[in-house]
Amino acid sequence: MNCTRTLLRSLMHFAAMVEARDPYTGGHLWRVSQFAHLLAAEADFDDQQQARIALGGFLHDLGKIGVPDGILNKAGPLNEEEFAIIKTHPEIGHRLLSQHPLAPLVDLAVHAHHERPDGSGYPQGLKGEAIPLVARVVGIADAFDAMTSMRSYRAGMPIAQALEVIRDNLGTQFDARLGEHFLALGEASYLEHVVGHSEPGIPLQTCPECGPIIVVMSRHGHGDLLYCPLCAAELALQRDDGKLSMTPTGHRGTPSQLAPEVDGDLIARLVQTAERLLSTPLRAGLLSRLRTRFAF
Repeated sequence: MNCTRTLLRSLMHFAAMVEARDPYTGGHLWRVSQFAHLLAAEADFDDQQQARIALGGFLHDLGKIGVPDGILNKAGPLNEEEFAIIKTHPEIGHRLLSQHPLAPLVDLAVHAHHERPDGSGYPQGLKGEAIPLVARVVGIADAFDAMTSMRSYRAGMPIAQALEVIRDNLGTQFDARLGEHFLALGEASYLEHVVGHSEPGIPLQTCPECGPIIVVMSRHGHGDLLYCPLCAAELALQRDDGKLSMTPTGHRGTPSQLAPEVDGDLIARLVQTAERLLSTPLRAGLLSRLRTRFAF
């Protein structure tokens, strides 16, 4: 395995572990990555740009490692003080990446995905074209997934309603040109296979006892036992003609069974796609930086 691939996989594993802290955001990173990639392709970006945008989408929330669990998992809207803490995550992610050899691939998405064209975003209050292109793409994808996903205090919006929110905020919260491309994707039904899924063909499940998201991985089979990250309920997976459901067993998971699990197979596939799209000169430049940094 080459060094770039190893480092990409390690970053994505780290991001997935950060995501696993929140029982309501299962699959968020995959979905944002997919929405961002679809938007980049619709906007006719080249393969290298598409790869960087898809990676940025998966890694955009790295900085949430610095946000306390009590805020990430709060069963209700955040107050002003709590939201101020949430708003630190792009800067934390930027600092985490500052000495990483692959930072040039993803740092702009991590640092600037909450900037807004009207200057009201954070952390820097950038406006319009000053916001990096990759961050403008990931920002749309992130907001759309947040709107269409369930949270502890609300259900997800229907796709059509979320698209109307984007339409109503073109040029203020969302880049106008990119937002129009995203609306075109939605109107052509190119987003439906991603909304409410944790990977291709696998819809998210909810705990029948308390509600949070249960992420089913492609390797999980009929009868496998999964565990709710919030109430610790043990759930037996049912696969019936391609449809998934969860049946409580009446047991509770042990600490080891409740430990966050990363979908290594999914990450391997995402890395493989990124490697295929990244240009040879870019891979060579990354390898050169690695050799300089680690003297091998």
